[in-house]
Amino acid sequence: MTLPVFLGDDLTPAPSSLSVGERAALSGSEGRHAASVRRIGAGEWVDVVDGAGLRLRCEVSGADKSSLSLIVREVVQEESPRPQIVLVQALAKGGRDEAAVEICTEIGIDRVIPWASRRAIVQWKGPKAEKGRIKWEGVARAAAKQSRRAFVPAVEDVKDSRELASWVRALTDEAGVAFVCHEEATVSLGAALAHVQDSCVDGTLPARIALIVGPEGGIDAEETAQLVDAGARVISLGANVLRSSTAGAVALTLIRAAAGKY
Repeated sequence: MTLPVFLGDDLTPAPSSLSVGERAALSGSEGRHAASVRRIGAGEWVDVVDGAGLRLRCEVSGADKSSLSLIVREVVQEESPRPQIVLVQALAKGGRDEAAVEICTEIGIDRVIPWASRRAIVQWKGPKAEKGRIKWEGVARAAAKQSRRAFVPAVEDVKDSRELASWVRALTDEAGVAFVCHEEATVSLGAALAHVQDSCVDGTLPARIALIVGPEGGIDAEETAQLVDAGARVISLGANVLRSSTAGAVALTLIRAAAGKY
């Protein structure tokens, strides 16, 4: 049985400074949730992670209403996932963009970039942009804990289509690859992955892959042309048209499978 995971933002001392046998205290919102909501007590075990791959396996030596007292029993630094996969998720109505961030975090996305595409009904302007980013960050943190991950994907600032095209160009210039999920594409993701693997000397996938998912209304022709011109590849996820909330999850699963992670 997997152990419950808590983020170490409020762990004292800091996770990176702890060794096996040392004592620590988990307080703050994570400590209150563990002690009061989960009712975790002495003798139980928990994992505390730093969001960057460090996992502390701890025995609970005591608890009060707002914190846990812990003894570190194991320290594990997990390897960074390869390839690193970035979800570029268009803003979408009805919480479908947040649903995409949640499920992709659970599957294993490594970074998230919000995209203000032209057809997106939802728009992040001014202070709303940072508020939206923080909300997505909270979704990613919760999903990482739910899936027992030691890595929490970073949520970057929102990009417009021009900024996204520049980012894709830089990615492809560094030997990364970007896939645009598009309902009118004629090349499947599987075929595109096979082509990419054949072009690599060792037959593996590139170190960085971006998945670009449009809004409910789709990506307009000019945006698609911009992204292709920047080096992105337009791919299909099958005969059925997927929602913005599910396309990234399907593509991510296929890529992780191709990389031998499943």
